[in-house]
Amino acid sequence: MSALPGAAAASPLAPGWLEVPEDLNELVPVLWAHDAARTSGGELAVGGVTVSELKRRFGSPLYVMSETDFRRRARDFKQAYEAAFAPLCGGADVYYAGKSFLCTEVARWVTEEGLRLDTASGGELAVAARAGVPGENLGLHGNNKSDAELHRALDMGVGRIIVDSLPELERLARIAAERSERAKVMLRLTPGVHAHTHDFIATAHEDQKFGLSMADTADLDEPSQGKSPAAQAVAAALAHPSIDLLGLHCHIGSQIFEPEGFALAAERLLTFVAMMRSVHGAELPELDLGGGYGIAYVPGDTPRQPSELAAALARVVASTCDRLGISVPRISIEPGRAIVGSTTFTLYEAGTIKNVQVDLPSGGTAPRRYVAVDGGMSDNARPVLYDADYSAVLASRTSAAPPALSRVVGKHCESGDIVVRDVYLPEDVTAGDLLAVPGTGAYCWALASNYNYVPRPPVVAVTDGTARLIVRGETEDDLLARDMGA
Repeated sequence: MSALPGAAAASPLAPGWLEVPEDLNELVPVLWAHDAARTSGGELAVGGVTVSELKRRFGSPLYVMSETDFRRRARDFKQAYEAAFAPLCGGADVYYAGKSFLCTEVARWVTEEGLRLDTASGGELAVAARAGVPGENLGLHGNNKSDAELHRALDMGVGRIIVDSLPELERLARIAAERSERAKVMLRLTPGVHAHTHDFIATAHEDQKFGLSMADTADLDEPSQGKSPAAQAVAAALAHPSIDLLGLHCHIGSQIFEPEGFALAAERLLTFVAMMRSVHGAELPELDLGGGYGIAYVPGDTPRQPSELAAALARVVASTCDRLGISVPRISIEPGRAIVGSTTFTLYEAGTIKNVQVDLPSGGTAPRRYVAVDGGMSDNARPVLYDADYSAVLASRTSAAPPALSRVVGKHCESGDIVVRDVYLPEDVTAGDLLAVPGTGAYCWALASNYNYVPRPPVVAVTDGTARLIVRGETEDDLLARDMGA
């Protein structure tokens, strides 16, 4: 493949973090599945299957997932946390966060790799049941679970129901009592740790919808202050014969690179555990520290390896428990994006391409190229929702053309329909070329819509030279099937 001759000048329209690549044909490893590579002919391939073959068989847009890479990342988390916590509490449990991407095939992979499954709705429980996931390996989240969802969780023998509020605790206690059962419960607390991420995906500060506040409970020297919603929930759960209180849960946010926030949350929850032992004489044997581990979406992002995250967390848990004089609880975590995100890219076909001149604050103009593709915000809502950045490459061939600052946009009737806000692509990208956007495994298919009556794309899993559908793409007949008009 051909590298660009010399260093190209950066566009004045480019954000500060975006550098001009030395080689536009290079696949930056941190962005892609481990088995993604260019063929000798220059095509992008994953698991030995080229994008032209995928396009021919399945069309575009298309989510392309490496099963091999998914399983590898799942094993990495499982093995890292088991090794780090085995000396402290006999190991750790890894729950795959199904909200990031879930279908029956993925639920089976998770189970086969020794992970458990975290769900957030009755529909996700239905997927787990169809996949044959044992009930004891499931958790159920949600800030507004319906009675029907709570009944379904009890019917399935779900291993933990993560209770989000005092009213929900009372409802669940009543439902379980009416069934003459004991519901296994974790209480979701908000430890007051503000994660450095987008406000919509930071979930442990006080001013948001999730969890039970720990305010006024962080000081072990004043256990009489245990009047917070979190402390009240512990007291109520212990008092209900129909509730089996397993322990505590927190989740500080998503797309977080540094381990310090997780460590601080662990310290605060363990301090709370010690306080509850002092007040109630009760041991809380389990502690779930959630997920939210970041992945690379653009060059320069630096996600941590599971082994590094696990070791850092284990050190904090061990030292905090030793200082407080309490036993180390059984630890669990809930990675979703960190497992599935980089396993997948979205394959698009380029269509309309046009250059525009953009006014510069200092005067004059600079060119920006708009590359429209055959998908858009219906298959990736994250740029619109969270101002999320992505990258893209020319996938169907290599190019020796100079770089052009480009904006990859969709086909929808919205000016905000942007897939990749800023990326350098070869100047000779033309209609019919295939583009690949990496890092689309998490929250892309899961958030997909039918805006403008566009069918949602299929999902293809690739492994060992074989590609197969794991989620069928929609058709126009699917879109019209629920329309009750003549």
